Amino acid sequence: MNRRTLLKSLGFGLALAGIQSSIPSALAQMALKADGGLKFGAPTPMSWAALKARVATMAKQPYSPPFKPAPEVTHAIDYEAHGKIQFKTELALGAGAADVGQYPVTFFHLGRYFQKSVKMHVVEGGNAREILYSPTYFKMPFDSPAQKLPQNSGFAGFRLQESKTRADWPTQDWVAFLGASYFRAIGALNQYGLSARAIAIDTALPTPEEFPDFTEIYIASQGKDDTHIVIYALLEGPSVVGAYQFKIHRDAGVTMEIESEIILRKDVERLALAPLTSMYWFSETRKTQGIDWRPEVHDSDGLALWRGNGERIWRPLNNPPHVMVSAFMDENPKGFGLLQRDRDFDNYLDGVNYDRRPSLWVEPVGNWGRGAVQLIELATDDEIHDNIVAAWVPEGAAKAGNRYSLNYKLHWQANEPYFPATLGYTRGTYIGHGGEPGKPRPQGLRKIVVEYAGDPITNILPTDAPVGDVSLSAGTLVRQFAEWVAGTHRWRITADVAMPNDENNGKNPIEVRMFLKLNDKPLTETTLVQLHG
Repeated sequence: MNRRTLLKSLGFGLALAGIQSSIPSALAQMALKADGGLKFGAPTPMSWAALKARVATMAKQPYSPPFKPAPEVTHAIDYEAHGKIQFKTELALGAGAADVGQYPVTFFHLGRYFQKSVKMHVVEGGNAREILYSPTYFKMPFDSPAQKLPQNSGFAGFRLQESKTRADWPTQDWVAFLGASYFRAIGALNQYGLSARAIAIDTALPTPEEFPDFTEIYIASQGKDDTHIVIYALLEGPSVVGAYQFKIHRDAGVTMEIESEIILRKDVERLALAPLTSMYWFSETRKTQGIDWRPEVHDSDGLALWRGNGERIWRPLNNPPHVMVSAFMDENPKGFGLLQRDRDFDNYLDGVNYDRRPSLWVEPVGNWGRGAVQLIELATDDEIHDNIVAAWVPEGAAKAGNRYSLNYKLHWQANEPYFPATLGYTRGTYIGHGGEPGKPRPQGLRKIVVEYAGDPITNILPTDAPVGDVSLSAGTLVRQFAEWVAGTHRWRITADVAMPNDENNGKNPIEVRMFLKLNDKPLTETTLVQLHG
């Protein structure tokens, strides 16, 4: 599937219209008129506690994969055909004048890239009712392959439309759950970009990656004064079963409060929790001639860390020559995220709004203990592939029967939350051949230039003489110096690094660590740069 066009499609909601209810209960107010509206199953008890208890029972049972109706038909529903299938405007859940909630819900149809059925429910007063799928809920061409699907095929996912108080709500959505356990939201700049997912299992290993699914979704009815929407989700995979609760707030961007209960059915080699998935192809950091006409192409340009000891770290992303896994050991981290710091349109020159892609920050709730934030970077030659993963990997072997209760918040915003006003931030990172202009460039010498900005940097004068603190994991630091960027309020560190001349050159990267300091006190966050041979 063309990821670029998928992201564009998620930025446009389905056209919706008001609906009327003929059933007098609040739950049934989310239903439609009996003549052709949404149909619901019988009520069954439902609560967060009950869902977690169910997970504990399921963990002892064999895995049963989700329903995949007529795979030969869903495979024929390619991107173009899928785009022509639209949820009917008059059937949006909660869009009627009598519905007290703010945010209508629409649903995605199955297709080539979303072949597994997800059971959708509404919840009120301790009971859930399944929304019974019907092809009549969707508008589609008479010759669409979807016309051949059975009547009980089911939905692929759902999305939340903007508040009914907005005149444009029928064409604007702000959260989408679609495919495996993936979900995304718009940020403060009203643009989709990177994704989150419930869990990642065995990513970037020689063995195949496992993609557990949200197989059941429960949408709680919205109260008149609710400032958030509650979603419950059942997660299932061959190696795992889990329960998730989302409290989703529409603020400047989107904030999600997440509680999760996860139990392993099998041993897992790499268990990644609270994973974020993004795309980084290239940027100004490394210049490759003729790779593309645009200056930069990425959804995120760096990994930000707020370590348990209070240190702030910025790690620019790479498009590496081969799979790279970087582990940042920590105990009770305060947060991490994949950010899009570069907001200058002229650095992208692309109408798909890379300059407006959200930054996504994970804020742990409670103590997460010991583990590591792992950054996985895969090589890519195009923008259609998600090649970046950042996640928390708890310490210890992930064995069958292990239980993980992880609570956290996701902040889909323009910028990193909680960044201290006392530190400068990394504005740009640039890598090239080392040496001096007008002189031969020595073989194996790399030049790193890191530029810092922010309030603490603004009033630093050249006479204040801040210095750079630079250290290497290998190689030789040939020279380094700090300098004021004339005509600006920025400072930079320049370092020339000689790569090691041994059999590992080009295989094991050099990790360069640097920050700007004044009177032996940090002025900036710490920047980590990875050099490949």
